[in-house]
Amino acid sequence: MTAVDVKARVVDSVCPYCGVGCALSWVVDTQGNRILEARGRDGAANEGRLCVKGRYGFDYATHAHRLTKPLVRRENAYPKGALSWDDNGPRRPGGPVDPETVLPHFREASWEEALERVGQGLGGIRDTHGGDALAGFGSAKGSNEEAYLFQKLVRAGFGTNNVDHCTRLCHASSVAALLEGIGSGGVTNIVRDIERADVALITGCNPTENHPVAATFMKDAAANGTELLVVNTRRPRIADYAAMYLEIRPGTDVAFYNAMMHVIINEGLTDDAFIAARTENVEAIRENVQEYSPEAVAGLVGVDAERITEAARRFGRANAAMLFWGMGISQHTHGTDNARCLIALAMITGNTGRPGTGLHPLRGQNNVQGASDAGLIPMMYPDYQKVSDPDAQARFEALWGRTLSPEPGRTVTEITDGALDGAIRGMYILGENPFVSDPDVAKVRKALGKLEFLVVQDIFLTETAEFADVILPGSAFAEKTGTVTNTDRRVQVGRQALQPPGEARQDWQIICDIGERIGYPMRYPDVSAVFDEFASATGSYAGLSHAVLGDRGRWYPCPDPEHSEGEPIVFKETFPRGRALLVPARQSPPVEATDAAYPLVLNTGRVLEHWHTGTMTRRSAALHDISPEGFVEIHPDDAAAYGVADGGWVEVTSRRGQIRIRARLRDRVARGSVFIPMHFREACANVLTHPAVDPFGKIPAFKYCAVRVDPVAAEDGA
Repeated sequence: MTAVDVKARVVDSVCPYCGVGCALSWVVDTQGNRILEARGRDGAANEGRLCVKGRYGFDYATHAHRLTKPLVRRENAYPKGALSWDDNGPRRPGGPVDPETVLPHFREASWEEALERVGQGLGGIRDTHGGDALAGFGSAKGSNEEAYLFQKLVRAGFGTNNVDHCTRLCHASSVAALLEGIGSGGVTNIVRDIERADVALITGCNPTENHPVAATFMKDAAANGTELLVVNTRRPRIADYAAMYLEIRPGTDVAFYNAMMHVIINEGLTDDAFIAARTENVEAIRENVQEYSPEAVAGLVGVDAERITEAARRFGRANAAMLFWGMGISQHTHGTDNARCLIALAMITGNTGRPGTGLHPLRGQNNVQGASDAGLIPMMYPDYQKVSDPDAQARFEALWGRTLSPEPGRTVTEITDGALDGAIRGMYILGENPFVSDPDVAKVRKALGKLEFLVVQDIFLTETAEFADVILPGSAFAEKTGTVTNTDRRVQVGRQALQPPGEARQDWQIICDIGERIGYPMRYPDVSAVFDEFASATGSYAGLSHAVLGDRGRWYPCPDPEHSEGEPIVFKETFPRGRALLVPARQSPPVEATDAAYPLVLNTGRVLEHWHTGTMTRRSAALHDISPEGFVEIHPDDAAAYGVADGGWVEVTSRRGQIRIRARLRDRVARGSVFIPMHFREACANVLTHPAVDPFGKIPAFKYCAVRVDPVAAEDGA
């Protein structure tokens, strides 16, 4: 074998996966335009550490399935519909969308033709039916600059506030409760300050799989004396390091946390000075929790009263306690109430604004915090300025040069409803795959099929792109420069390491190109100028720039960016709304009841090796080899009752649909519950899930729906 010299360079960037925001360096083969290796950097969030996705999940960018040219739907491919999917699911088992199935329905086009069609399609609907007949889904996988431009295009170019992204599917209820309670949707302290906490409550999350590097700091803290109180319906691996693990029944979070507050209040473990100085409405909390004694709720939540009391005392007696939560709290029809309970629990014990204290909803995607900050939500301009506020409207009208709508737009699921009833006629979807990520796939499929015009901008063909009139090839994370904001509120610069393949273009430039075609030009010399405009429109990002952020980034707020890394702990003296508003919550019934026909509760989520709908990670060789297929976890006792064997094929059926999938018998999942990861299209969990949403955050109930599990013969399952 002849040795080949490879010219390599090192590019400092940020991991493109979860919200931890690990700093890394890519070793790049410049001639081959490929990444050879990922190395952890000494970033504020990771201290050189990387998980399996960050270290090995970079090769998707050079996968053969990459989109390299614009595509236009062929005239004989109408009416539109799913191309790789029928009523029984994907037509070919295993793996992501196969281009050979989809590409015959499209033809290659020049950029000029494709953009002209987009301009005519979207602009024509706007001019005929008004801006509110259009909608846009942006992406938390992109940069702050892309999110800012996308929502600016929808608001000022389309003339509507119908713009949203995947925050609606993860922490919208947490943000709703935080904005209501303290006036800010961001975390109040960073993950790594857990090392200064006496106690950390880790609830409704699975950080060892969803935020692996953050979990290492939680484990370190536990080894150094921090007591972890882990509460969940399915035992996460972080529970192995816990002082207490409390397994509650699905949907009983409000009752459980009200019971903890009952103990803390009745045993005098409250911080009365903090309550008096910094909160309001505490009497409503005191009155509300009186009927939620541990003895009264033990049977409902499935935890002995003595253990509820012990957990409450450990938390209440701590000098410094932090609260971390994930989508096990937020993804419910009562998700906002769940978060209200956690906020109240922190406030009555004075656990915010000091070292080792704070509220921290762990953000799921790499830039879900930043995309929300940038205004990629239907009721808020950048920096959470309400679209219904005349002063905010006037500021952005002056900045963007267009009259803006004061009416809050539709959320993700409301846009789906609008497509079904004809109110939404056209859509622009960038980097999102609602066909797989949204609840009740059958409903989403019908909605996408009814759109008069759909443009999808992505790096791969997705199930959603199968419904498109025009598909535009965008850039992978390693092919662009732009900022992202992690779960800690740390703003960092991701730097371009690769060139986009073929005729694929930078996503921010494509957004601007579409603006030109619909009569709203947005022209910037480079992506850093986009960031400057975004930062100028906010208080949180004021003073930041690409140059200031450098290789390490800054936490926001950052009053002195030249000499400070920003503020890891915020609201030390007051909250943005002044006093924290404590909002009582009451236990509510589940979104749908289990019964003899559907006796089990389905919980959905992630696995360590994969991310979102698998479009990236399932095209990464190492990650796919480790975790190649979906599964349903079922407790061995339930499996015995239903005749299910470990590794055997089963049908999981809800009131909305049915999938076939292999069973894994695990006692980490509670009796009466099953768990299915969301990443696998051939065993798509969202065929089963319920489309009902939380009334405040409008987030779907991904963590609770009724199902049954039936064994099938091996030849039928394969």
